[in-house]
Amino acid sequence: MPEIFSGERNPDNVRYLGRQLAALEGTQAAYPTSSGMAAITATIMQLCNSGDHIVASSTVYGGTFALLKSFLPLKCGIQTTFVDISDLAAVEAAITSRTKVVYTEAISNPTLAVANLPALADIAHIKGMKLVVDNTFSPMMISPARWGADLVIHSLTKFVSGASDVIAGVVCGDAEFIRSLVDLQVGPIMLMGPTMDAKVASELSLRLAHLGIRMAEHSRRAAAYAERLAQMGAKVTYPGLHGHKQHDLLNKLRNADYGYGGMLTIDFGSQQAAEHFMEYAQNVCGFGLMAVSLGYFDTLLSLSGSTTSSELSSAEKALAGIPSGLVRLSVGITGTLEQRWLQLKQSYLAATSSASIKQPLVPVTEIAEELQAQKVVNIIASQPVAQEPLCKQPRVEGMASR
Repeated sequence: MPEIFSGERNPDNVRYLGRQLAALEGTQAAYPTSSGMAAITATIMQLCNSGDHIVASSTVYGGTFALLKSFLPLKCGIQTTFVDISDLAAVEAAITSRTKVVYTEAISNPTLAVANLPALADIAHIKGMKLVVDNTFSPMMISPARWGADLVIHSLTKFVSGASDVIAGVVCGDAEFIRSLVDLQVGPIMLMGPTMDAKVASELSLRLAHLGIRMAEHSRRAAAYAERLAQMGAKVTYPGLHGHKQHDLLNKLRNADYGYGGMLTIDFGSQQAAEHFMEYAQNVCGFGLMAVSLGYFDTLLSLSGSTTSSELSSAEKALAGIPSGLVRLSVGITGTLEQRWLQLKQSYLAATSSASIKQPLVPVTEIAEELQAQKVVNIIASQPVAQEPLCKQPRVEGMASR
């Protein structure tokens, strides 16, 4: 779309990535940004003026929550009412004469609630408002524009990147709105400068070619783990499970080739048990890394209440359904499914045994024996036998997040 993105404003490869992402989301246009938060901020600031109002889901990414709750009211005079986005009556009741936007995530972070996009679009459009959807958790799996979303946002840092080595975002929507974002006089992207780096655009453009393959595999493994954990009695949340509140809704919304997504959560009941699980998984079993990002090729583990949702108060976390023992898993695609399942199973059992939480971590040889007994390729056979935990890695603090 050269008429929207001139060479003076954006290199050719950034414009090309925009075309790819617009095609991915089924919108007229798209503008890549320097981060997911840049995409969210630019979109909100272009849609709203001082005195305007937003109705937003109470279960959104912590950075988005802080932007809407604290920054925009203080700096811009834009107010937000947070609601249970699945309660359509509550959404309608929160709308005022100054409401300009209904904001939600297609699949919420970290509670994995699925938004009823067609119903929300109807509510918004009847009132002349815009429905803005963050689709970071579900690229290719859900196409929000198909269900009435006016604007679709991604943190491309996550599944689209697949490697957590870049920070990037995108706004997808109609050509007129995208053009307004880079207007010389009033465009927030033009004037505040969150344009994507050209080299990052080139990297992401290449990775889009295998996004579908990756998403299908993330989903396949997450579904298998969720089903097996549920059978073990774990308090697991995954939209692909029949017991999930919005399972039938997601069946309606999703593109079936890409499953139910690569994210799941486990509630361990206490922060102590949750931390024990993550330490055991990373340092003993080699199952993933403790990091706050998602969409990485290896499994990432995070304690949601103290990381991605740390901007919320204790009361706000309780209202959003984020208990202190909730661990979010971004399921990876390395190793084989059965190898990784045995590591996950061992870690879960270690964390849920009341005695084991206060005991030293179990030697890795026990996991090796189970792997060997089940005739699974032993990915840790080459490691020396030790009574101390192997792979004592620090928490991954520098991984790209938003």
